[in-house]
Amino acid sequence: MAAARWPGLARAARRPGAAALRAARAHRWFLVLLAVGAALRAVAMLGYRPALWFPDSYTYVVTAMRPRPDLVRPAGYSMFLRLLEPFHSFAAVVLVQHLIGLATAVLVYHAVLRAGGRRWAGTLAAAPVLLDAYQIELEHLLVSDALFGLLVAGAVVAALREPTWRTVCAAGLLLGAATLTRTVGLPLIALVTCWTAVRLVAGHRPGGTRRAYPEGTRVPPGVRLRVWASRSRRLGLAGLLAAVALAPVAAYAAWFSATYHRFGIVGSNGVFLYSRTMAFADCGVMRPPLDLAVLCDPTPPERRPPSQEYIWAAWSPLVALPGITFTEQTDRLAGRFASLAIRSQPGDFAASVLSEFARTFTWGRPVYPDREIYGYYEFPATPPPPPGRYPATVGAAFAERYERGPIGTWIVEPFAGWTRGYQHVVRLPGTALLVVLLLPPAVAVARAARRRGRTGTAWTLPWASSVALLLTPAVTAQFDYRYVLPAVPLACLAAAPAGRGRPRSGPDPTGSCELPVKPGITIFHRISSPE
Repeated sequence: MAAARWPGLARAARRPGAAALRAARAHRWFLVLLAVGAALRAVAMLGYRPALWFPDSYTYVVTAMRPRPDLVRPAGYSMFLRLLEPFHSFAAVVLVQHLIGLATAVLVYHAVLRAGGRRWAGTLAAAPVLLDAYQIELEHLLVSDALFGLLVAGAVVAALREPTWRTVCAAGLLLGAATLTRTVGLPLIALVTCWTAVRLVAGHRPGGTRRAYPEGTRVPPGVRLRVWASRSRRLGLAGLLAAVALAPVAAYAAWFSATYHRFGIVGSNGVFLYSRTMAFADCGVMRPPLDLAVLCDPTPPERRPPSQEYIWAAWSPLVALPGITFTEQTDRLAGRFASLAIRSQPGDFAASVLSEFARTFTWGRPVYPDREIYGYYEFPATPPPPPGRYPATVGAAFAERYERGPIGTWIVEPFAGWTRGYQHVVRLPGTALLVVLLLPPAVAVARAARRRGRTGTAWTLPWASSVALLLTPAVTAQFDYRYVLPAVPLACLAAAPAGRGRPRSGPDPTGSCELPVKPGITIFHRISSPE
């Protein structure tokens, strides 16, 4: 009756549903993939209850239950656990981490479309995050990588937007949070800041001056001053990004300093770099002083175990020193040894880094660094044993307080079997990731060779961020399979053909911030008009 009396009201009531249906049809392939990804995660949660444990998990729980900076890992993920502590359920933590994985895929898809890419390209870019079985397993582990991946992807996507104080503050806050989740985020602060500065300077060249003042015409000093003032204001946005990103890092460093009376956000940089150099360090070449010679290993480098063993194994020269491994004195001693090894054997260091970096791109998935760590990245067929090392047993006690009950992993069939079978079949091979990384620069070079004008540079930020995430562990620690997965969404975002058309809103696909200038408008009007 009401519909007959007010047909306009009836049409308005139907309009939201019709719009949602049109949107669902337009994005149907991505929504199908999103539903499949959600179903795969639901099956994993049914098969492995409540969570899978990694050696680092217990340290994270201890820091969450007893807030205090850790010497090895920053406390960002522990604070994430603390936020979810009122639920007293690691199943709730895993659920949120799976939702984080889905949110990362949605973010990548949205970023591709916003940059002018086609829907099929956005769907392909999001597919590895949604469907890779090892991505799903990583979300099921109580580790920081899923959270870190979302924070980094969000920061890069925010930095790609039109630079305003809001977007650079968002990017800075996300980068700061990522750095306090994993220290590998710290180089990204410098990378994103420099990229933003170059983008602002290159995108605000006074090209409008040439149009308003033809060749041979003197540009008034006042106009030049306004151009440089405008450029300085825009460049200040890059400084704002760095300041916002470093503010929480500095606050955490102050907390760390108040706790341990030493500067930093972790106290293990020298130790990890020492372990990295033990892959090639030869004391016969280095000729270390007596205080460093105690860290030498007479075993030939080609016969040594993986680098991480020099941090944890009882036979390690570093572990054999008096006191705990991560005291300030030990960390400085290890850092001096590593610095001497790199200076004495730069070629061996470079070869070792390239060897570790190349492990990222193998087609298969060989066991590395050892069978124990490799096994944590596979969905198990039998329940894992309880922790045996003392730090892990302490963490297990805190985990029982967190859960308010026993902890462990209960395997439920047939869901667990389905998940294991899927993991044996569906993953992103390292060689495929290499192709994804090579695609953007290859396309840019090809377009430049064809002289089609500007080829677009927006791909450079996610591409460089992805490479940095892959290369930094190879330089400072060692390769690990779980370090690869947070870099995959950025690599796919860079490879998506987003530069072929103009974006729906925001800057042009080249990453330039230059505003269009109509013929006849002077540069004064151009730089003083609102953005």
